[in-house]
Amino acid sequence: MIVTTSTLFKHAYGKYACGAYNINNAEQIMGLFRGNIDAKAPFIIQISKGARAYTDKRLMEAMIRAADQIFPDAIFAVHLDHGDEQTCYECIDSGFYSSVMIDASHETFDENIAITRRVADRAHAKGISVEAELGMLGGVEEHVVVDEANACLTNPSEAQEFVKRSGCDSLACAIGTSHGAYKFSGSQGLHFDVIEEIARLLPGFPMVMHGSSSVPKDEVDRINGAGGKLKGAAGVKEDQISMASKMGVTKVNIDTDGRLVWCRVHRESFRDNPDNFDLRPPGKVFMAEYAKYIVHKSQVLGSAGQLEDLRQAIKNGTLKTQKLAVA
Repeated sequence: MIVTTSTLFKHAYGKYACGAYNINNAEQIMGLFRGNIDAKAPFIIQISKGARAYTDKRLMEAMIRAADQIFPDAIFAVHLDHGDEQTCYECIDSGFYSSVMIDASHETFDENIAITRRVADRAHAKGISVEAELGMLGGVEEHVVVDEANACLTNPSEAQEFVKRSGCDSLACAIGTSHGAYKFSGSQGLHFDVIEEIARLLPGFPMVMHGSSSVPKDEVDRINGAGGKLKGAAGVKEDQISMASKMGVTKVNIDTDGRLVWCRVHRESFRDNPDNFDLRPPGKVFMAEYAKYIVHKSQVLGSAGQLEDLRQAIKNGTLKTQKLAVA
């Protein structure tokens, strides 16, 4: 069942965070659904501009609709990740997306507000939520490239003004994370003081954490053991993610970890089965391994076991699905 992103956020706020997972193909979709059903967790499917263009956006949407039928107990939202203004409009007009992210964080503060406001007005007319970004994460993810020297944390007072003027429904905050596999070189971590201050100034307003893959060391080690050359890769500590999920961070974006599972499974498969030329055996292993990872991540986020409570809240009408009001 596809629901509005705001519905998930209202149920999650202060209790857990929804995992928002980037997907690109059928194997990822199947593993993602299986894992969340096993974990009894609601979740968010993220589709990037790159994923929409990888095969064709119509194929991606059709696979998600099929998965919705194959896994009728699943409750999830569909979200555009890191969209520009035109892509946001395309997704809003498609009638398929629960929410869109407009990423104008590279613009000036006022221009970011103006662009976000335009997208929000158009999205809200169709009952679609809007995520915006304030502050800039470093690192690399698809077309998003920000040098660490230009990365900057979100200013809480600016966040308060930004939300009220832009009309966005959730805010991606720069709180110490970074895109890609090479996040931290030392003991850096999340800035909980920034999270606390934003939550104080914007009570009940959903925060989003980008660049939140944990980059498991065992995955990196196994990839390198099978011929990979990932050096110095490190991610966000899972205990910090768990803490943030109870402080108003209601959406945690995870892309790199899924790619690492894919890379590890296929490198080991090619190493251990050099005579195989069939794509299906490693594909089956990947679906099972990705599902296992999703169960684990749902436990970290606190979303595991929340599915039936959410279902009852929707059924009983105790969760209203209109846009969150900003105090």
